[in-house]
Amino acid sequence: MQFHIITLGCKINQYESQAIAEALQGNGLELVDRPELAREIIINSCAVTSRAVRDLKKICRQTGRINPHARISITGCAAQVLEPELSALPEVHRVIPQKHKSLLLNGLNPSEVTENIPEYSISDYFRSRAVVKVQDGCTHKCSYCIVPLTRGKSKSRSPEVILDEIIRLLSRGFSEITLGGINLRLFGRDLSPQMDFWDLVNFLQKKLLISPRQKFRIRLSSLEPSELNQKALATLAGSEMLCPHLHISLQSGSRDVLEKMIWGHYAPWNLINFSGKLKAEWPLYSMGADILAGFPGETDRDFEQTLELVHNLPLSYAHVFPYSPRPGTPAAGFPDQVAEKRKKSRTGRINNLIQVKKKDFLHRLTLERKLDMVMETQTRGMSEYYVEGLLEKDFFLKPRQMLEVKPLRMQDGKLIVVPVDR
Repeated sequence: MQFHIITLGCKINQYESQAIAEALQGNGLELVDRPELAREIIINSCAVTSRAVRDLKKICRQTGRINPHARISITGCAAQVLEPELSALPEVHRVIPQKHKSLLLNGLNPSEVTENIPEYSISDYFRSRAVVKVQDGCTHKCSYCIVPLTRGKSKSRSPEVILDEIIRLLSRGFSEITLGGINLRLFGRDLSPQMDFWDLVNFLQKKLLISPRQKFRIRLSSLEPSELNQKALATLAGSEMLCPHLHISLQSGSRDVLEKMIWGHYAPWNLINFSGKLKAEWPLYSMGADILAGFPGETDRDFEQTLELVHNLPLSYAHVFPYSPRPGTPAAGFPDQVAEKRKKSRTGRINNLIQVKKKDFLHRLTLERKLDMVMETQTRGMSEYYVEGLLEKDFFLKPRQMLEVKPLRMQDGKLIVVPVDR
């Protein structure tokens, strides 16, 4: 039987789709790359914003038109919190809540399976840069976030299991692997003995660099600012395998807004201090951020504080979202909801500032003698600084391969590069 998977949302969903695909293939099913060829279609959904849910419904309609004879199943985060609503869609045959998604690892009829549920695990990846899930779930319960309702409490994978998975991926020719999680700040609290995310990074550093391997690198997924402490600085400075790139879940530059978000465990100015210290260890590095504009009660002064923080941080890109009320979250019922027009205006102002900073960073990269680019297609790849590079000529290089390139110039938010040895 042929099946097809459509993945929406975060890198952890991508990882879990890969694990499900490998498990189904191990049970004799055939993965096809086009929905019209499949008898079974699995949509791995996201619910983090209202737009994500709208996109899910649109894809259900489109998929139903493309292949009206296929059985469409929705799983993932939206399936956990919107099961009745999604079950009512005419194109959908069944909804498998997030808490039952791992049952798909045993086959396409999860309701028939009650025991011996395997853990998520992968040995390959559908993209040229792989993701390894190190942690799932969240118990922090930010006032705006639906994730604790969709993924449950935090659960960490053991360092040894993570290491084995990375080694398997390296043996398949991957040269970049991202360590991903829902909330990396919570990693290791449920392990015995307890550890934190930086302990994991140091463990992997020690184990993976014992013997010579093909050239590879580790990229870190989204971090909370509170994780960027002295231990983080020492770990980043002492690592030989980490990309000089951080992605920060910033959200706001206003302490008042952060308190309302239940994010009072960090102060925005501490991040500016950390970024200055890191520059002494990493003279050149990129920093991205997630920013939420128009949170309930956000005043003009609050917003200006966010703009000031963005201005002072060495950001090279950002994902800027207008606040989106999510069902079941406290913030959805907060007073002083910000008007959509104002949220859109504030999102645009942040994006305009980010574009200036991104252009400055790209110009800085054009002055570098060389970059290490992991090929994603035969002519396009990603640098260690999380900036896309395009080969000036069609050299048709192998995806997953890491290549030394020389940056030539900027073009449409990317770098035009040539291989160093050509």
